Amino acid sequence: MNTRSRPVPLLLTALVAFFAALAALAVSGGMNMASAHGPATAEHSSLLLSQKSVALHDGMRKLWEDHIMWTRLAVIGLEDGSPDANAAVARLLRNQTDIGNAIKPYYGVKAGNALTKELRQHILIAADVVAAAKAGDKAKLASAQQRWVANANGIAALLHSVNPGHWPTATLRNEMQMHLGLTTAEAVAHLQHRWQVDVAAYDRVHVHILHMSDLLSNGIVEQFPDRFRAAGTS
Repeated sequence: MNTRSRPVPLLLTALVAFFAALAALAVSGGMNMASAHGPATAEHSSLLLSQKSVALHDGMRKLWEDHIMWTRLAVIGLEDGSPDANAAVARLLRNQTDIGNAIKPYYGVKAGNALTKELRQHILIAADVVAAAKAGDKAKLASAQQRWVANANGIAALLHSVNPGHWPTATLRNEMQMHLGLTTAEAVAHLQHRWQVDVAAYDRVHVHILHMSDLLSNGIVEQFPDRFRAAGTS
């Protein structure tokens, strides 16, 4: 097996730098994975320990872990031209429906469907970004970059609109920008055949998505406390 790095077009290298800058901006803007919600209060702790709250957190983590896992498998399949690529992409797109469905019990069918629509665009635009960069098409790359960032901001705005008290727009934008940057770095490392870097990049994606998933779950629990109180608490 050839383990040497594969040369990557200059535009793709620029793409990595662009989204690395977005990720750095997210960090400098105050996103802290360890303390995004601050210290837990007694009320917050009792809610998180309820059975329903634990189930929500576990379910949300599973959905977003599926998101990054099937993204990885789809990217690998598309970059390597493997025959399972289409199946991976189809499963990845189904995951966006699953995530949208997960918020419907709290925010309704319209909001859930809107989130699914935005997330599907997130996947399709990502494919356009990589394709344009690999082809060296500056115009298409610039257009795809703008659409990807706009889509990420649209997802943040949609989520904020249904839970403005616990999902601040700036926080959600930072989360989405971080996700774009880390996912881009992962995809490029695989394209370069830098296997150890690729694995390390996925680990960073994984840590971040768990943080983002918990932020979303915490926001739901805090917005609807009566639905998550542990038995015997008032």
